[in-house]
Amino acid sequence: MSTTSQTPDERLGREIGDGDFATPDLAAASGQVEVRARGYWEQVWRRFRRDRVAVASIVFLVLLVIAVYPGAWIAQKLVGHGPNTIFPDALDDGLLPVGPWSHVQNFETGKTDLLVLGADGSLGRDEFLRLLYGGRVSLQVALISTFFVMLIGVTMGAVAGYYRGWVDTIVARLTEITMAFPALLFIIALASTAGSRLNQITLGGTLGEGVVTLVLVFTIFGWFYPARIIRAKVFSLREKEFIEAALMTGASDARIIRSHLLPHLIAPIIVYSTLIVASFILSEAALSFLGIGIQLPTASWGNLLSDAPNYYTTVPLLMLWPGLAVVFTTLAFNLLGDGLRDAFDPRSRL
Repeated sequence: MSTTSQTPDERLGREIGDGDFATPDLAAASGQVEVRARGYWEQVWRRFRRDRVAVASIVFLVLLVIAVYPGAWIAQKLVGHGPNTIFPDALDDGLLPVGPWSHVQNFETGKTDLLVLGADGSLGRDEFLRLLYGGRVSLQVALISTFFVMLIGVTMGAVAGYYRGWVDTIVARLTEITMAFPALLFIIALASTAGSRLNQITLGGTLGEGVVTLVLVFTIFGWFYPARIIRAKVFSLREKEFIEAALMTGASDARIIRSHLLPHLIAPIIVYSTLIVASFILSEAALSFLGIGIQLPTASWGNLLSDAPNYYTTVPLLMLWPGLAVVFTTLAFNLLGDGLRDAFDPRSRL
């Protein structure tokens, strides 16, 4: 090729050698704009951070976790009593719970303690501390249940979608049986029989009383939702060229599932996990409200709501605080799930 027919960039590359032509300094000297390819996770992060609602949701959830774990312990030390401490004089002349910022006598210590949000009911316990410790219990139920539900569901769905045949048939029948089983009757039967013993399992005080029982129930009756989602996803991935190439190289089934299928399932796993956490928070609140979830004196958002209707006309704030906690937390998880779903979608705009 003659020198006259070459472009200036080609002549510069010919003078300095082919190996040096693409370096950043030479690219800048020749007027070229360096283009850096973005990785998959970098693109996900760029899409996610553009969603201000999703970012605000994750900030709220982080602050919530801080509030119910170290925050609850710090608040207990500051006010000088625990969430189950009973204050007989935390009732007014009409036998109604006192309101926010009330000072009551602590007969255990002989000091005057502050009730930030007032008393929770006829026993005069601290509504603020019970709201914080109740949030800890509700989050424990939801997060631990989600972990086991996704672990079982992803495993069952991946195995059924990959092997198909009789394995898929067995998983499908188990799914149908679980879906048709009356979950509420099982929960009532479990609470009336082994519930009292299961409630005492706290792993050395790490978990609240009753958490293990609800985790067991939610895991048994919640795994089939993610299993069906993952099974459909794996069923379509099974026909892709990279799976056939892995089979031709002699890769084992376990290696293919672990190294080739699971990376493609991260997006639906993360998105569905955030959504299912919100549903478990609502389920815990509903069961505890009915009296078959977290049992008193252990606080949860559900059993805080169960006593509030007794005072909804006289002390409506007792229903407001746990109600707002449930609404904002479930809303934050749902909005976070929507934001993650859009972030993982490659068709979204950067």
